[in-house]
Amino acid sequence: MRLLLFNLATDADDPILGFTTRWIQALAKRVEFIHVITMRAGRIEVPENVRVYSVGKEKGYSEPRRAVEFYRLLFRILREDRIDACFSHMIPIFTILAAPVLKAKGIPIVTWYAHLSLTWILKLAHHLSDKMVASVPTAYPYRHDKLVVVGQGIDTELFCPDERIKPDNPPMILCVGRLSPVKDHPTLLKAAALLRQEWGHPFQVVILGGPAGPQDEPYVRSLHRMVTELNLQDIVTFHPPVPMTQLPDWYRRCTVCVNLTPTGSGDKVVWEAMSCGRPCVAANGGFRETMGRWAPYLLFRHGDPEDLAQKLKNVLTIGEAKRKIMGEELRQSVLANHSLERLMERLVSIFQEVQQNG
Repeated sequence: MRLLLFNLATDADDPILGFTTRWIQALAKRVEFIHVITMRAGRIEVPENVRVYSVGKEKGYSEPRRAVEFYRLLFRILREDRIDACFSHMIPIFTILAAPVLKAKGIPIVTWYAHLSLTWILKLAHHLSDKMVASVPTAYPYRHDKLVVVGQGIDTELFCPDERIKPDNPPMILCVGRLSPVKDHPTLLKAAALLRQEWGHPFQVVILGGPAGPQDEPYVRSLHRMVTELNLQDIVTFHPPVPMTQLPDWYRRCTVCVNLTPTGSGDKVVWEAMSCGRPCVAANGGFRETMGRWAPYLLFRHGDPEDLAQKLKNVLTIGEAKRKIMGEELRQSVLANHSLERLMERLVSIFQEVQQNG
């Protein structure tokens, strides 16, 4: 199979989207060749049967110029090679731009989308795609008539337990991800203030991440103000984002991870933490299946600091032996349902199916 792949960012060092390089590497083992057209490129680390082309966002190209570049690259690839299927990852606008050309050539399109934002772009991409894929059903906000749920694709060899690295003392509550309002950090800060009052034991909160862009700077400033207002300066630490390869050690050092996004997003950091054998308290009901019997301990009501404080206290006081059992079972659940190898097998099967149906 020779595959055309559309990607939002192809950069092994990107703290948010660096994982797509691992996806491309894993997919390349299962197909003959991959042509990647990406919105933005950084450090490229792909095998010999992959070629990456950028439309130039990293060079500061305007949107009209990027559109011209997209079509220039698309026609070049189609002129020089035989493409069997197209996989569009988290960039539905590329699906829309390419669909008339690909449809005319009988090339099927599979679009990945896992986000709570429902836009006209997604709706149109849905209608133009042969299949839509997402990590969990709750992560896809539109009609499910074309949806195939495939799991997330966590690199479980990278995100794995390491007994040599012990959790920090005092225990660390870790929150990983970009600093933007949808991540709901204020609920975590309020919960930390409540936990300090009710538990009385020392603990630390590390917020690991940075703003997605200038539009999030006011939100970041508001978080720092809230830390001061709640007198949490000795408990809460902000740490800048790190490359994906450094994340596992952060998960291993924490006692519990926390994710505050609402149901409707498939936030991969939850699966990453669990793959490292660490419990993750989350507001997103989409993780219930992965959590299994531990869901009552780990799911809290979105935006409810009292409920979050109680769930954090439960995990922190459950005892190391029981926490270890919890972590081991959560990792096994990620391996069974959300491993990178399983995802690639599912995707290639879908590509073959749409190719045959076409």
